[in-house]
Amino acid sequence: MGMNLRWMQEIKRFLPVKPQYLLWGNIYDVYPFVNNPLNPPMTLKLGDFLKNSLKEAGNYRLFLEYTPLVGFRLMEGDPEIFQRITSCSISPDLPLHVTLVKSLEIIERLLRSQETHSVMIMNMASRYRLLEREEVLNEFHYRMFSLSHDLSPKMIPALNDQTPLFDPVFWLVDRENEIPDWYTVGNIKVRSISIPKPDFEGRKSIIQALCRNIAGFGELSAEKQKENIGLFVDQSARMFASEIISIVQLARNEKLKFGEIGEAIKRYRVGVIENPWAKLDFDKIKKADMHLNTRVKGQPQAIQKTVDIIRRAVYNLSGSQYSRFSMRPKGVLFFAGPTGVGKTELAKTVTELLFGSENNYLRFDMSEFSHEHSDQRLIGAPPGYVGYDVGGELTNAVKQNPFAVILFDEIEKAHPKILDIFLQILDDGRLTSGRGETVFFTESLIVFTSNLGIYEKLPDGTKIQRVLPEMELPKIQAEVISAIEDFFKYKIARPEILNRIGENIVVFDFIREEIGRKILDRMLDNIKAKLLETHQIMIEISQPAYERIADFCVKDLSMGGRGVGNKIEAAFLNPLSSALFEAGVKAGEKLLVNIDAANKIILQKKSQQQPRAC
Repeated sequence: MGMNLRWMQEIKRFLPVKPQYLLWGNIYDVYPFVNNPLNPPMTLKLGDFLKNSLKEAGNYRLFLEYTPLVGFRLMEGDPEIFQRITSCSISPDLPLHVTLVKSLEIIERLLRSQETHSVMIMNMASRYRLLEREEVLNEFHYRMFSLSHDLSPKMIPALNDQTPLFDPVFWLVDRENEIPDWYTVGNIKVRSISIPKPDFEGRKSIIQALCRNIAGFGELSAEKQKENIGLFVDQSARMFASEIISIVQLARNEKLKFGEIGEAIKRYRVGVIENPWAKLDFDKIKKADMHLNTRVKGQPQAIQKTVDIIRRAVYNLSGSQYSRFSMRPKGVLFFAGPTGVGKTELAKTVTELLFGSENNYLRFDMSEFSHEHSDQRLIGAPPGYVGYDVGGELTNAVKQNPFAVILFDEIEKAHPKILDIFLQILDDGRLTSGRGETVFFTESLIVFTSNLGIYEKLPDGTKIQRVLPEMELPKIQAEVISAIEDFFKYKIARPEILNRIGENIVVFDFIREEIGRKILDRMLDNIKAKLLETHQIMIEISQPAYERIADFCVKDLSMGGRGVGNKIEAAFLNPLSSALFEAGVKAGEKLLVNIDAANKIILQKKSQQQPRAC
């Protein structure tokens, strides 16, 4: 007997009054069918499920399926009856190859016959237009339309019919609009029925039938088996039945026990067996604050809060207060504060800490997504639009590399409609591309950056600075968080996004003079290392020269560390490059750098020995 599927019950209810049915949606899945209540359900393709279910609903004797390029397949029934009615030979093992036009004659004879009841399944009906000329397809649809209005429900005395029934025709299509509108809209002879993905009970019946095939299931107590089945059913929400079967097969192939079914689901969704999160060096994570401080200077509180969230992500505890099997991203960070203070640098450093390389760092400048329809760049254009087949920048990137730190820079500059995308990512850890593909963010760390709260725009259009370097960090934090809340709650009316970010807002301090010097030292060391690596030239900066460079680069830190880097170009890099050319410095030379009163760089050769590595 068939499962109590709503759409199947609808078909049975309308058999006396509707001759044709448009079945669309989840038509390529498998469906549970209980042949014997004492045995677990079978999983059948749609055509076979319809056949088995309709055998219970009426005296149907012939079940036929028509598929382009294949022709008719006798799913069940007596070939001799088929031959008497149609004058064509068919066997269960050998399809009857006929064109679409020729199939009309056979369909008409079967549906008009008073000898037996037939069921006709028009498989792959979405593809007819790809294989037939337009005039042929139009003739086919017109004659099938005419047939739907000519026929009446019939009773066959020889079969002891109790109720007049139509011999139904089932059109299997991907989408409802793939049969011409004139055929279906307003046509009282055609019933359009959507076939959804399996609901809770459907998934449960499949999982109960399959889970005993997974290692370790029999070792669990009945109570534990029931609990784990329930967890599997919950985790498989919105999945196709065929996907559940694939997960079970994957678990068996990779020798995962039933208690590890969550890992099998993750591997199926992400498509990667190697899990970088599981290979992290815990000693390295334990000392994460020391590692981050080597590259990001002057932000001890921001680094500590970031480390807390990283450690939570490593233990996969994000969202665990809501569900043991949360599908949310590994972690969410919202970096806020003045420009040039290390927000982007910290995101890069976190990537290196977690995945060993900045190559796993994906950056999206949200100022490029300020227009309403620029969401198509992220997730891809919908069907029928230019670029549909290309996919979206975000969905493509995450599909190729699900283990990544994803940085959305200057989030406040994105169009409010774009921000709605993040509701799906932060809540469900998934996003559907314009092509209909589902991409999972469950293995990603999401980082937002923002300058909200640093400046305020007055009604006349001028901007004033809300927070100043003279302020203490607690005051800066209060001002910035207040501005962020005001932006999401009132300015763009998206408080739900702020709610999903939660307490993960990390406010950065201004760069102070002491930290500015540390940033300067690191940048100068980078310059020295670059010269040595690429030109085998070793330079040493005299203390007076260093003080003059520092005085110029660090006295104004309003633009943060990035501003220090910009000033180094003007105060040191440009004149150094000119001096190297003028002096004709060769590989292997060691130089002492001085700066004269006119701010000109003077190079003094210290020795001709081969420089050593810094």
